[in-house]
Amino acid sequence: MAEPKIRKHIALVAAFLLGLVAVQLLYLVKLSVWDGAELAAHPLNARTALAENDIRRGRILDRMGRVVAESDDAGRRSYPYGAALAPVTGYRTERYGAAGIERTEGRALSGVTADMDRMGPLRTLLRADAGYDVRLTVDAALSETAWRALGGRRGAVVVMDAATGAVLAMVSAPAVDPASVEANWNALAARADSPLLNRATQGLYPPGSTFKPLVADAALTAGVTSEDEVFTCTGELAIGTDYVLHESHGEAHGKLRLADALRESCNVTFATLALRLGANGLTKAFSRFGIGEGITTDELSMAAAHVPQLAQLSDGEIAQIGIGQGQLLVTPLQMALLADAFAGGGRVQRPYLVDAVLSSDGTVLYEGRPVVWKTVTTPERAAIIDGYMAEVVAAGTGTAAEVAGVRVTGKTGTAENATGTDHAWFIGSAEHGGQKIVMAVLVEEGGFGGRTAAGIARQMIRAYFEG
Repeated sequence: MAEPKIRKHIALVAAFLLGLVAVQLLYLVKLSVWDGAELAAHPLNARTALAENDIRRGRILDRMGRVVAESDDAGRRSYPYGAALAPVTGYRTERYGAAGIERTEGRALSGVTADMDRMGPLRTLLRADAGYDVRLTVDAALSETAWRALGGRRGAVVVMDAATGAVLAMVSAPAVDPASVEANWNALAARADSPLLNRATQGLYPPGSTFKPLVADAALTAGVTSEDEVFTCTGELAIGTDYVLHESHGEAHGKLRLADALRESCNVTFATLALRLGANGLTKAFSRFGIGEGITTDELSMAAAHVPQLAQLSDGEIAQIGIGQGQLLVTPLQMALLADAFAGGGRVQRPYLVDAVLSSDGTVLYEGRPVVWKTVTTPERAAIIDGYMAEVVAAGTGTAAEVAGVRVTGKTGTAENATGTDHAWFIGSAEHGGQKIVMAVLVEEGGFGGRTAAGIARQMIRAYFEG
């Protein structure tokens, strides 16, 4: 009797142990197959970093083929355009991991394709002798123009191809040469001005009056106003019994229609429209335009806008949202996408940075393609707002962005800053010879957007179209 029981117990123990082995094998398969790509791409993966040291890392090129990152014979990485392209190229360190394209395209730069990456450890045997080159959509010369235009001030500049979403420039200041990051990490991480932060995609700021085109579209869409309605601006708007919203500099615009209100950036008009829309109308508009949604792709990550609980706001706070103030915070990239909505007939392109991955003989292994992120409004409504924004540059607050021979649209913003001088904004588009770009310019504590930010936008437009 005892012997069968012993055999039964042995069989149970054996089955249990085999079950444990099976679970472990399944877990290893999960790590290698399902989680392999994510773990391999992790910036702190020491094994991947050590394996990458065995080959010469590929180059990063701009859209014209200019080298923006390369390795010497000793494997040291250099960045010919330094801080101007740092937010795009990122950095690669042994101790602190990697950022930017150095991180997101690390496998390609190390000679690993997407297909090979799924093979786990076998990819080491199949990897090329040298890393692949990554060609970007970014223009290095245009980026240098943006860097110089910021002139040492904190801020960000984003320029995109309106038709495709290809990022032509993405500059953040301050920044440092990526080659110096590892040696100076502690000092850089401790700096109050955050030179390692990509302000273009991760910096959050009140948009100020650059948000008014969205409110105009929302009001027309909801039917709470029309192009022909005449508003009266006395310079202030009483809200409830204890709050008065004032016009900038106490100006009174008098009688004006929606086009005039956008051209003159009338706070009273847009606060009135926000109150008419209410929390429900603003929520619908925010949802259409993706305000409050982040973007995370293989190439870049945009922080989601900070949107307050609109239903919980007072009328005064709703009015502040209508003029891009209050608790609303957005990234410069988000505002470039807003400009793209009206320049692109209501469609917003998803931004991308990688044009192609190339083998050593120039064979294209991967090619970036345009993707529509959202359709946010109708072509007819987009054309109306686009026309209003053209008037802002032709005869309104954005005349400093005007360039002869180029159709420029825009909206300026002077956003109140609780900790200092106002932030300066400009968003808009520029079209000439069948090419159209969209942009967002932010200068922290830059003061009047129609002067500081619009002036930078003009330099970007001239550099792009005039060479």
